[in-house]
Amino acid sequence: MEKEDLEAFLERWKRELLYRPAERPGAVNGVDGNTNDGVREPGADGRSCLLPGETRSDCASAAADPQEGWVNPPRYETQESTSRRKSQRSSSAEEPPCKLPRNDALVQQLIQDLNEMNDIPFFDVDLPYELALKIFQYLNRTDLGRCAQVSKTWMVLAEDEVLWYRLCLKAGYHSGAGVNDSPCWKSTLRDCKKTEDTLRYNWKNRIGTISNLQYELGRVLCDVSSCDDLVIAGYTSGDIRLWDTLHWDSRTSYLRPSHVIAGDGPLSHVSQVKVNEVVAVAAYKDGLVNVWSTETGQEPIHLYQHFQKVQNVALGSEGAAVATASGPQVRVDGPLDGGYWTTLCQAELPKPVESLLLVPKRQEAPLAVAAAGESVYLLGPEREPSLLHSVYGHPITCLDVTPSHVALGVKRHGWAVSDGGNKIQVYSLLTGQSEVTVGNAVGDFTCINLRDAPNHLLVCGNKDQRVHIFDLRCGSSVASLYAHQLGVTAVQADDWKIVSGGGEGLVCVWEMRMRTKLWEMHNRHPVRHIRFGTSRLVTANIPEEKTPRGACITDDDLTAHRRHRGVVYLYDFSEDTAVPDHVLPICRSDYTEKAGYNYNIGLAVPYDAIAGPRAAL
Repeated sequence: MEKEDLEAFLERWKRELLYRPAERPGAVNGVDGNTNDGVREPGADGRSCLLPGETRSDCASAAADPQEGWVNPPRYETQESTSRRKSQRSSSAEEPPCKLPRNDALVQQLIQDLNEMNDIPFFDVDLPYELALKIFQYLNRTDLGRCAQVSKTWMVLAEDEVLWYRLCLKAGYHSGAGVNDSPCWKSTLRDCKKTEDTLRYNWKNRIGTISNLQYELGRVLCDVSSCDDLVIAGYTSGDIRLWDTLHWDSRTSYLRPSHVIAGDGPLSHVSQVKVNEVVAVAAYKDGLVNVWSTETGQEPIHLYQHFQKVQNVALGSEGAAVATASGPQVRVDGPLDGGYWTTLCQAELPKPVESLLLVPKRQEAPLAVAAAGESVYLLGPEREPSLLHSVYGHPITCLDVTPSHVALGVKRHGWAVSDGGNKIQVYSLLTGQSEVTVGNAVGDFTCINLRDAPNHLLVCGNKDQRVHIFDLRCGSSVASLYAHQLGVTAVQADDWKIVSGGGEGLVCVWEMRMRTKLWEMHNRHPVRHIRFGTSRLVTANIPEEKTPRGACITDDDLTAHRRHRGVVYLYDFSEDTAVPDHVLPICRSDYTEKAGYNYNIGLAVPYDAIAGPRAAL
């Protein structure tokens, strides 16, 4: 098709060059009145490019190629500069246009035509096409739509694929794509924007599907972690379950620990689990650490043993480096270039480690951030542990890290309480200095979300039952949301919403701009894990008591009572809102009364299905 289009263009162009004056309408005795052999001549305004007998609409339509739906820039031929044209307008007599020799080579004529067709009219100035495109790149999609209505030339310029490709990347869509990966970037941007608006509407109105990720033979839930479409859970039976929520592949859903492979007897309780796109990790109370590949699954690719219980496990957002903490010991393992695993870093701190994280998106060697008592340390390969923060008598209660900053909650004691209460300090990893201190809370800070929060904002939870939002530029509080009666246990935020979980089992969704609660869900046990993406939300209610009494659980019983197990829920808000089955169960109330219900939400009890006059009973 492209070859045929090229041949048709060449034929059409040759006919223009060989066009005889005698064949033109209005020619006298074989000589054209304009005495120009087949070349478009500038008119009195210096911008006209019409042939004799040709209108401007014909000139604009000649630039449009009906093949493949693409449009060439119209030919606006300007032979003189702007000052020359202005002097021509003021003079009474026009200068005769320059004739092109009949014996010029076709290549030279082609170059001249290409130079002439790239000029774009900007009021009384004609600019090259590339320079006009450079000006249009500073416009947003609304301004481009308005410019497309000015003229045909501006419409062609406003529809340029490079402009819409840049707008698509600026909006955060298809960040890894090239300019040739989409046939129409304007349509791609429109579809992405429509999908984003639909997802936001579904989030606000709690429209979607809900799935219960359960494993009854695992007994009581111990820990949960998630990353994108992967969810991992560990149980008191020692079993590890990995769900791929995108494909629901049951073949890789069960990860076999090394205890089972070696046949060493019953497994100990799982203490910590973590997962990213590359590996999944599980640590047990007896100190054993197993590492699996998320691609191959089932049998572990690496394992090692601590002498005490592993209370902290950390993974980076990328890569396969694994950091674990057992008592005061910290160990970082990772694969070499050949695939063999080795210990990259190992250190022993003065006090037991309470929080451990790996710095995300780090291209160099992995860097671990560990909080032990009132001190925070930086650990990495081939370096001694360096002290980042330490204040005697002020322990660290929570920790979060970004590629460039570390945020930590500090608990004040004694005389320091009169200095404003508990604080959050933000350190720079580049300089190692404190940049800002925020907070003035009576309760302890329990969770911090700096990694996912919008720019210059920090979202955290406190034991004072509130979710706090701070502006790091001025160090002041932006909002304080009364959320949970037993304190906030987990929180995450993006550019327009906040999702928080509390010790009483409530999961609340807030709108950041209006600072109002959109909806909430309740379960029996405290919320220990919250993670959401564009269209999905994963929550985990993990019980405090791993071996409950009076629950009819014996040593030979393989299951636990439902109320003691804990639950893992997956909310998907990307479903079609027109299908009734895609509404969450709590939103399917059949009560006839409308008073007292927001968003058509009723209690999720069996009597919700009752219809008719008995519904009011």
